[in-house]
Amino acid sequence: MSTTPQGSTSNQDEITLGTTTTTTTTTSTVSQQEHTAINDGSDSRRHEAFDLPISKKFKSSTTLIKNGSDPTSMSSNCNTANLVEAMEHTNGETNCNGKSENNNSQHTTTSQQMAGVFQHQTSTSSMKTPEIDEGLYSRQLYVMGREAMHQLASAHVLISGMRGLGVEIAKNIILGGAKSVIVHDCGNVEYADLSSQYYFTENNIGQNRAEVSNKHLSDLNNYVNVTFSSATVDDAFLLKHKVNVYVLTDADLEEQLKVGKHCHEHKIKFVNANTKGLFGQIFCDFGLDFEVIDTNGENPLTQIVTEISQDEAGVVFMSTDTRHGFEDGSYVTFHGVKGMTEVNEREFKISVPSPYTFTIGDTRNYGVYEGGGTVTEVKKPERVNFKPFSESLKDPELLVCDFAKMSMPANLHLAFQAFARFKQQYNSSPKPWDDSDADKFVEIVEKLNTENREQPLTDELNKHWIKLFAKTCTGDLCPMQAVIGGIAAQEAMKAVTGKFMPIRQFFYFDAIECLPENVFLPSNEVTTESPTVVNLPMKPSRYLSQEIIFGQDFQEKLGKSKYFVVGSGAIGCEMLKNFAMMGIGCSEEGYVYVTDMDSIEKSNLNRQFLFRSWDIGKMKSTVAAEAVKAMNSRMNIRAYVDGVLPETEHIFNDQYFEDLDGLVNALDNVKARQYIDRRCVYYQKPLVDSGTLGTKASVQVVVPFLTESYSSTNDPPDPSVPMCTLRNFPNLIEHTIEWARDNFAGLFTIPAQQAEEFMRGAKEFAERTSKNHSEYDKTEIVENVKRMLGSGRPNSLSDCICWARHLFEQQFHNTIAQLLFNFPRDHVTSKGERFWSGNKRCPHVLNFDVNNPLHLDFVVAASNLLAHIYQIPQTRDRKLIAEQVATIHIPEFKPKAGITIHENDEQMRADNDRQKNITAMRKNGQSANDIEIEQLLDRLPSPEKIVNIKIQPHEFEKDDDTNFHMDYITATANLRAENYEIQTADRSKIKRIAGNIIPAIATTTAMVTGLVCLEVYKFIQGHKKIESYRNGFVNLALPFFGFSEPVPPKRQKYLDKEFSLWDRFEVKGDMSLEAFIEYFKHTHKLVPNMVSAGMSVIYSPHFMRQASKAQDMKRKISELFETVTKSKIPPHVRSLTLDMLCDDLEGNDVEDVPYIKYTFR
Repeated sequence: MSTTPQGSTSNQDEITLGTTTTTTTTTSTVSQQEHTAINDGSDSRRHEAFDLPISKKFKSSTTLIKNGSDPTSMSSNCNTANLVEAMEHTNGETNCNGKSENNNSQHTTTSQQMAGVFQHQTSTSSMKTPEIDEGLYSRQLYVMGREAMHQLASAHVLISGMRGLGVEIAKNIILGGAKSVIVHDCGNVEYADLSSQYYFTENNIGQNRAEVSNKHLSDLNNYVNVTFSSATVDDAFLLKHKVNVYVLTDADLEEQLKVGKHCHEHKIKFVNANTKGLFGQIFCDFGLDFEVIDTNGENPLTQIVTEISQDEAGVVFMSTDTRHGFEDGSYVTFHGVKGMTEVNEREFKISVPSPYTFTIGDTRNYGVYEGGGTVTEVKKPERVNFKPFSESLKDPELLVCDFAKMSMPANLHLAFQAFARFKQQYNSSPKPWDDSDADKFVEIVEKLNTENREQPLTDELNKHWIKLFAKTCTGDLCPMQAVIGGIAAQEAMKAVTGKFMPIRQFFYFDAIECLPENVFLPSNEVTTESPTVVNLPMKPSRYLSQEIIFGQDFQEKLGKSKYFVVGSGAIGCEMLKNFAMMGIGCSEEGYVYVTDMDSIEKSNLNRQFLFRSWDIGKMKSTVAAEAVKAMNSRMNIRAYVDGVLPETEHIFNDQYFEDLDGLVNALDNVKARQYIDRRCVYYQKPLVDSGTLGTKASVQVVVPFLTESYSSTNDPPDPSVPMCTLRNFPNLIEHTIEWARDNFAGLFTIPAQQAEEFMRGAKEFAERTSKNHSEYDKTEIVENVKRMLGSGRPNSLSDCICWARHLFEQQFHNTIAQLLFNFPRDHVTSKGERFWSGNKRCPHVLNFDVNNPLHLDFVVAASNLLAHIYQIPQTRDRKLIAEQVATIHIPEFKPKAGITIHENDEQMRADNDRQKNITAMRKNGQSANDIEIEQLLDRLPSPEKIVNIKIQPHEFEKDDDTNFHMDYITATANLRAENYEIQTADRSKIKRIAGNIIPAIATTTAMVTGLVCLEVYKFIQGHKKIESYRNGFVNLALPFFGFSEPVPPKRQKYLDKEFSLWDRFEVKGDMSLEAFIEYFKHTHKLVPNMVSAGMSVIYSPHFMRQASKAQDMKRKISELFETVTKSKIPPHVRSLTLDMLCDDLEGNDVEDVPYIKYTFR
């Protein structure tokens, strides 16, 4: 049986399942042509649909709003399913007009596409595992894992409803890499869609939503088979398209019930997502006995074993430096244990009696532990049962996300049901900001709270929240869609991969604090009449649905706002998209600025959705600005390609920051965040900082005078690895990877850079080397230059191969042999303890074997890296290299006596201190080492002999698989791991650690930027209460959502006045030092006794020259500053930051006072 879907102006469907035809009220029809299309892989540009003339088909909605008609009826979905248990299978599908829909169009791919993400088999019967393009998906692979990515690459996802929420979910899933995605909608684009559907413009009014969306979505990932349809979704449709995840958005409750029932009965994973104004809802049903293969998303714990007892308990001891982190009842496996080898590669269920030990059970029949080994957590799958939608609706499991509003989920559970009941009773949605309708809505909620229940669903029914829901539920916000869409897309990915714990089963989210503070009242106080603070829209605009919530006056504020987006990577792209939909900077007075120093790379395309393959190599900020300008042509946006640094303060100067209304960070490092934070504190501008790490995300709100700043608290530093551990005693693969990364720089980057510097000027090079480096470093630097430019430099690839073979011998044989000569395997310390025990693994030498692929990998990579430096043609011919390597003679290594090898960092520091003392003693004379440096410089080629030598250092680039960088680091790290019997790692893991890659996924990014933009609404509202704002921490893997009030700034006091980091003394106008001192005496009752700017002291009576003191007191502060710093103040600088030590008028020391902003221009 099929249904006749609604038209674009009605959603009143009457559906009967199972036997008879279904009647549907419809007032308009869509195009008579076929409405299923396949992405043809053409290189169509992203903005083609934006060039159409403005549609004149829209009729004013003013009358509808005045008459109380449903404003959301303009954006209604078609009915998406007539789901029946028994269905005749037909060769065609019925579209929205009852026409036969023919799916004979074939998906075509170009050769360029075949190099893309997933190589799909054209045969539907093929079960071959799809290949993954690691260049594109590297960051997501670190989040999902290879197995989950393969599962995702086999998924067929149907997303019904292509308004703002549906397109957000579709975008995230397509970027994620599902095998196929069908975007479905029978309705046409209307003005109410435009506030959040970023692929729609006024030009698309009257066109099918799914078709318009498909034009843009299909460009996101050419190897995800993206199709659109406006056909009836029935059992035949689902079977034909092999749908295993059904995402339903913004549907009527009746439809949700029918789709939920069918999906549960037919084992189709079901995700139901809805938004109503400032409120969002997600429901998940993944059926019975659903397997979650990773419940928390964390990497398995690994610890170093130091001892295993041979007794009934089997106590395992680990390093006492840190807690081991294992939980009671978890499972572990051992690797590399010596002596007690029976435990290796076996799983044990453990008991945890202390934070530093655990037990594995009886080990009396095992061998005696002799040393070594690591223990790693084994993650076990968990099985979860889901109830169908109808059952969960009556007896919900609710996830709490804001502990300041514990009862909000239950209130919203009733409100979303009441919305359907209200439409059923009154034949329309509640009118925006209508008190009468809000009262009726509350009555329905009160009835639902007790209807068919022995106990009320909640004893904390909040009528004020319910009224706010009723008054804003017909609105639509892009940031809300970003939040709910990001979470819902991640749930859909969980459904097909089993990766991470799903939502069980309802999740509700609200952002009522975005309303004016006198409206949302952040308490449970019930007001009889909430003031109507919004002036409702009287004519259609692209912000219609946003104006329903906030009013036209607030929309004007958004348009006039000036915001700075710092960074246009993944977070920056999403932020700009949200800003364009919100209308920020979209009036004549407003502006959005964006800056980013980076260019677009292939790995960016997986998350940074404003970029396409043809943008690779272009600057991120300029491409992002172009893309959002196409989304909203009214947006005034300017792109910079400069970093926001002290060096660019002539660009981002006083005038620039003072004109801003706020900033949002989209940065990926702490140092840059701290600098932006300091600028915001100085200019007293609001800032929202956000960041992601895989499925984790955080948001911090910085509000002048209300909250602490970003830099007020610091994360604990990452534990550093002792240098001696890296150099001589590694025990984890992370240690060998870090050593390999340093080794790469020490061989292929730093020496070549030093040689380049020498070639630019030998005398200057010698002077800098002698002045700035220790005796030991001087010799090393000069030796590097000699090696790079001397007669021993390679002249051919054969020379490079020979050098690489000797390098292998030096690093993996000779150095280890020398270490074992100094500390033999049976070496005992002065305390009578075995030297090679605990964290020290006893190594063994590697004997080169040309038939060992890893050994040859090293020689191939090292020889080619050296060849590149000297611009010698490279080769990947492994056979050629292997044949030459076999002919190279390697002399026998003989250990040397007297070689010092530091056993620990204390010894190393003591040695370094001795070197510093030697340097200090020789500072005033020419040392023997200085003479040696001169002799070495004399032996280097003269400038005329090296003039034709061209050197090109390697700058480490992890994402280029053709440059041999990761080849070398992978081989080196694993060879050193073999030296120390450490478990080796694959290239992907080594790349992540060596490249310091931050795992990332589009869903988390979309979600966190939605949270940021909700806070921006509050900035523009002008909220004055700290409880109106929300810091957030989210982990989609658990899932966990935590929101809290920001922390207020620390208060200090001088005299009888309190101040915080936001306060300062404001001094305007350039004045003499004498007048400056008198100003502070009379105005602030403080007597300055020292004034400084940075490291320069401008005034200190005890250190001023008496001869010029009287003259200096008459000089301007700015003049004194230039004299002391010996530099002119740049023209763009209008103020100086001064610090002051002072006394009170009685001469008592005043410890802490604010800094001084001295504005002299």
